[in-house]
Amino acid sequence: MVTALEPQELQSESPPENGVVSVTGLSCIADEELRNLYQISSEERLRKLEEGLQYLQTHPHDESTIEELRREVHSLKGDSRSVGVESVEIIARCLEEILSNISRQQIILTPQLSDRLDQGLVAIGFLVAEAVTGQASGVNPTEILNQLMEAVSEVEESQPKTASTFIEDEELREVYKISSQDRLQKLEVGLLHLEKHPNDTVNLEKLLREAHSLKGDSRSVGLETVETLTHQFEEILGSIKSQQILLTPLLSDLLYQGLDAVSLLVQEAVTGQPSQVDTTTIVERLIELGSAPSVEEIPDKNAFVPVIPIPELPSVGEPYRIDTIRVETKDLDALMAQSDELTVTRISIAHATAAIEEMTILWQEWKAFYRQRQSPHSSSLGINPYEERLEKAVESLRNLAEENTTKLDIIAGELGEKIRTLRLLPLSTVFQLFPRMVRDLSKQQSKQVELIIEGGETTADKRLLEEMKDSLMHMIRNAIDHGTETPEERQKLGKSPVAKIWLRGYQKANMIVVEVADDGRGLDLKKIKQTAIKRGLYRKEELTNMTPNQIQSLILAPGFSTRNFITEISGRGIGLDVVRTNVERLKGTIEIESSPGEGCTFRLQLGTTLATLNALLLEVQGIIHALPIEFVQTSLLVSQDEVYTHNNRESITFNDQPIYLANLADLLELSHSPAYAFTTKSDQHDSDLKPIIVLKVGEEQFGFFVDRLLDTQEVVIKPQSQLLKRIRNVSGATILATGEVCMILNPLDLLKSVQKQTTSVELIKSKETLKRKPVILLVEDSLPVRTQERRLLEGAGYEVAIAVDGLEGYNKLKTRDFDAVISDVEMPNLDGFSLTTKIRQHPEYDDLPIILVTTLDSDEDKKRGADAGADAYIIKGKFNQDFLLETLARLV
Repeated sequence: MVTALEPQELQSESPPENGVVSVTGLSCIADEELRNLYQISSEERLRKLEEGLQYLQTHPHDESTIEELRREVHSLKGDSRSVGVESVEIIARCLEEILSNISRQQIILTPQLSDRLDQGLVAIGFLVAEAVTGQASGVNPTEILNQLMEAVSEVEESQPKTASTFIEDEELREVYKISSQDRLQKLEVGLLHLEKHPNDTVNLEKLLREAHSLKGDSRSVGLETVETLTHQFEEILGSIKSQQILLTPLLSDLLYQGLDAVSLLVQEAVTGQPSQVDTTTIVERLIELGSAPSVEEIPDKNAFVPVIPIPELPSVGEPYRIDTIRVETKDLDALMAQSDELTVTRISIAHATAAIEEMTILWQEWKAFYRQRQSPHSSSLGINPYEERLEKAVESLRNLAEENTTKLDIIAGELGEKIRTLRLLPLSTVFQLFPRMVRDLSKQQSKQVELIIEGGETTADKRLLEEMKDSLMHMIRNAIDHGTETPEERQKLGKSPVAKIWLRGYQKANMIVVEVADDGRGLDLKKIKQTAIKRGLYRKEELTNMTPNQIQSLILAPGFSTRNFITEISGRGIGLDVVRTNVERLKGTIEIESSPGEGCTFRLQLGTTLATLNALLLEVQGIIHALPIEFVQTSLLVSQDEVYTHNNRESITFNDQPIYLANLADLLELSHSPAYAFTTKSDQHDSDLKPIIVLKVGEEQFGFFVDRLLDTQEVVIKPQSQLLKRIRNVSGATILATGEVCMILNPLDLLKSVQKQTTSVELIKSKETLKRKPVILLVEDSLPVRTQERRLLEGAGYEVAIAVDGLEGYNKLKTRDFDAVISDVEMPNLDGFSLTTKIRQHPEYDDLPIILVTTLDSDEDKKRGADAGADAYIIKGKFNQDFLLETLARLV
């Protein structure tokens, strides 16, 4: 029941306290259309909020209702900001924060707090009426805010305080984090081994040692909860070793839960974020199962209830980072020796500097002597005492410079090689993440799967391992979900009931090869064809002309999935295309081999390092660019007579095949840039032969004209900045020996740019003569905000199509061509982040500008927007109409 409050009851009788800033009254909204829209939308939102709050009083733990209320009050806040009703905006922001804290279980909804929320809604109702009619409501927003804050403070004081387990000492915290993560990984691997080999006493001893060490580490930093759990873990392992109890599947599951709980508690200790782990219940369950002497006395498996939230499967897309690298002392000694050599060379260069100074003085003296000789009163006999000294000084300095240059070359080379070697890590670093995942996924699907790891000792660059993780996870999930059969199916086929998945790694020439293979059903080519036709990727007659390898490669297409039932593992159409994208980004290739009824193999071939690149340097419009050498097929000098028109495109014949040509300056949009006009003019050559680079990306070949070919060399790839993250045709940058910044071109993007130029001359001309308004898809659930943004865009000369939520926006995107998408983030059905992600899953929308306009202003939210694929992120609280239009004009 909403408490009825008269306006005078909401007035403040005393000055504001607790540092709350007083909010003044507001006049009526001047714009009649906005005023009516705001009244309608606000009244509807308040009705939903009142009904939801009444329901929440009897169902205080209904998370969906809490989230719906938070979303409604967030929209009300945004609506009020858009029309300038500051008083409603401030109260709504406070209500939103309270509901967020309730959702995060930081506070509980008490009857007193519920009453205050009711009063807040009533106050908002009066303030909305004030903004619509212009008649004073008598409501003091400051007093409402104070009352809400007091209610929250009372709830917080009444809640039991939990002791913080955060490790205060920074050095101890970091050391404990590294050691505990290492020990937990070893315990998990050991427990997986123990399930298969329960009588392996050597493995049991290792597990006992690791558990004992983790217990001691936790005691030393004062983590009693972790110490208690690991002690009980150690007790159970001791009982298994002495054969007092048996390791049953139920006990094994609980031990895994114990490890998960310890992992969460460790995370709490190093981050300070509450883990919500019920340590007491876990310990009680471990004691209960650990004291059962035989299988018969163990409680029934169906009666087992997890004592902590079941951990989610490893999330694809979360950045995987290797924070620490173990270094052998001999490697540190070698680096120290190189550092000493650098010191010696530095001293030698200092001596050379002194020699240069001495030679300068000698040169000054020589000039003075020369002037004296020119004097008519000079009695010099023509002997020059400085010539020999200067000649010796120059020779000595030249030898010293050559010696120091040689030393520096050797030291820099050895130092760089040693550092690159230190970055090399065994593939087992990332391979060890998957045995537990395979165990849990196979149990969920009622399958028996054994993961066999081979070649874990093969080393690769640290960053390569970080980038590889998501791809391997997708392929292993795909093998479990699609590839392997159930035990019953396998037995009918004469196979072992236990399916096998191999995760192999090995080095081949200068490439790292990683394979994920299974002995399951293999790829169903017929089903792949049916899916391709159903999704409109190819027609039946086109598929008939394809080779089996080409058909198999279709499963790497965006959104492709042969599974009809969507699971958390696969079938969502976002699996293997992610693998292909990641592999291409790592400058690698992917191969698929499949035998029906026998299994399937995915083979990734990747470069050994991502820090350096063998590149071809070329010049366009006076600017030097770099191209990865592995994509360069050849370079040619062609005359104009060799160029002909094929399918309305300039082409040449190479290896008896026509190859489309393009001007690299046009692709990079440098041809008409006034900044390079002088350079272009001064560097023109009279030769009839023009240099062409032929690139090969996959099975596609294309060529483009350049001004000059310079050299091939190894370049160091600089870390990619956020500014370059979505620059078309550019994959990164390097710094040349001259100090110039050189862009590294992206062959995959160049291929797409060339393919976009296949439009005929007639179509190009017709587009030039037909001027149309750019069409913007505006996705916004707030009616007042939507109206204002529509007015702004239409006034700037854009055509605007409206969608009231992300799902409608996504569906409307397919109905026509749009020049850009402007979207809110927090919306029902599909939020702005998810909408952006879904749009970017389609290659045809790779270059479609997406602008997110939202009130979410944290760095984490901005990063989510960038990761999802947005081109711009504008905060509504700092909303500037000119900035939105400027951003839109720059992107469209």
